[in-house]
Amino acid sequence: MTAKFDAFGMVVFDMEATLSFYRLLGLDIVAAPGAPHVEATLPGGVRIMWDTVEMISSFSEWDQPSGSARVALAFRCDSAGDVDAQYAGLVAAGHRSHTEPFDAPWGQRYATVLDPDGNPIDLYAPQ
Repeated sequence: MTAKFDAFGMVVFDMEATLSFYRLLGLDIVAAPGAPHVEATLPGGVRIMWDTVEMISSFSEWDQPSGSARVALAFRCDSAGDVDAQYAGLVAAGHRSHTEPFDAPWGQRYATVLDPDGNPIDLYAPQ
């Protein structure tokens, strides 16, 4: 039997702020207010899951990571202009910029915004 990748999870400090951020990126997220665990199924069937620190701490020892992130999520945009628009919309909504949009040497328009927990979220499109 082979294991099948099905989901990835993230620990969050503020569930509502996190869900708001990912909804701005176009994820269809249905959640009851105050829910400590939320899931959304992405195109292709893989799930993204968010759990509050309190939820994770209720059944597992959890220590807040320090230093740079080891994982980044990447969202493909429709065009280079869409990268700029998505970036501008997220920053205008109060989210932190990490890397302003630029034309990357590998042939993409690229930008990075931090989600509410400081995770890098890459926005890109082929040029």
